[in-house]
Amino acid sequence: MDGAEMTGHQIAIVPEAMVADMLTRTAAFEAVEAVFAAMAAGKARNFPVVREALGHEEALYGFKGGFDAAGGILGLKAGGYWPHNLERRGLINHQSTVFLFDPDSGRVTAMVGGNLLTALRTAAASSVSIRHLARKDAKVLGMIGAGHQAGFQLRAALETHGFEKVIGWNLHPEMLPGLARVADEMGVPFEAVDLPALAGADVIITITSSFAPTLLAEHVSPGTHIACMGTDTKGKQEVEAALLGRASVFADEVAQSVSIGEAQHAVAAGLIAEGDIHQIGAVIGKAHPGRTSDSEITVFDGTGVGLQDLAVAARIVEVAVARGAATIVPI
Repeated sequence: MDGAEMTGHQIAIVPEAMVADMLTRTAAFEAVEAVFAAMAAGKARNFPVVREALGHEEALYGFKGGFDAAGGILGLKAGGYWPHNLERRGLINHQSTVFLFDPDSGRVTAMVGGNLLTALRTAAASSVSIRHLARKDAKVLGMIGAGHQAGFQLRAALETHGFEKVIGWNLHPEMLPGLARVADEMGVPFEAVDLPALAGADVIITITSSFAPTLLAEHVSPGTHIACMGTDTKGKQEVEAALLGRASVFADEVAQSVSIGEAQHAVAAGLIAEGDIHQIGAVIGKAHPGRTSDSEITVFDGTGVGLQDLAVAARIVEVAVARGAATIVPI
């Protein structure tokens, strides 16, 4: 949002509790799709990520920022992970806030609650990859993971294709009824399965915090698209490295994919090189053809970038200001 559109020097505040009413899944999809395209076109860039252990409450705290010249968006997301929040305070463990600035003057223009925003932008990223890389006739959606973000992932993915069935696996199967309820809400049947049955899926989303591969190459059939959304730290791994060696690999940001994403393991094993990984934005912008055959396996390595947060936050602020719902504070 351009600060010049506001009277005088003011900041628009959109609190966490208001975010759900200010952002549709369609708006999140469009914002993330546009910023991925801008990144691939060299019109938007992410800044180096800062992530530090506080030595207090076992918390990790950091910053993700960037500048999108195409969208006129500058800002950062500050926050992290407090592992004892839920048990000690009744709060979710991930806590964050997004700050937007006027790229012309550097003045702060908005502050937006970042917790729900993070889940929605992550789901939007995987659904962008599914829209652009999955086979058009994809009918069965597979889910690995049933935690906090899984429901958001499922809702967004089901809107990209005419999926007729959802199959799911989770390390703790007692959590799968939550996914079943989401599928039922979306009007699609759900079935809990063993890992080998995922070979029947046309699209698979992995959304776990695993440090050991769960999805193996033998679990994936030709023509499948896999959206890997849980690996965002050095050492994490959701899928077998050999799977990336068999696939065409795409990422939100290639350098980050190699350093902290699924690709870190395949590159270390010599199965792929950094040059083998393509930006999803290049597919969106038609500079890369994306999927080239119905038998091709495609992988999206979604590590999460700051520009996703900023693009979605800008949409939220735009709607909140237009509705008169944002708190406008002169500063």
